Amino acid sequence: MTIEVLVAYAFLINIFSFISMYVDKQKAIKGQWRIAEKNFFIMAIAGGSLGIFLAMRSFRHKTKHVTFKVGIPLIFLIQIVLIGYYL
Repeated sequence: MTIEVLVAYAFLINIFSFISMYVDKQKAIKGQWRIAEKNFFIMAIAGGSLGIFLAMRSFRHKTKHVTFKVGIPLIFLIQIVLIGYYL
């Protein structure tokens, strides 16, 4: 797998994660059915942790949940360490 493919994947998963958080925030405002929290953690583990973190800050969404305040940055940090080790 080439570096270009990995960069494209990282970009797309983070855009998808960011948009998913936005959609969930809009649904929360309207009192509609929501995206399950476990799905956000799956997206984060799959490489979308930066997108979720940026969405949390941009939309003030899930910021009161300790699992998100601690978990998402921790997943991002672990991913950065793994990438650094890999390179």
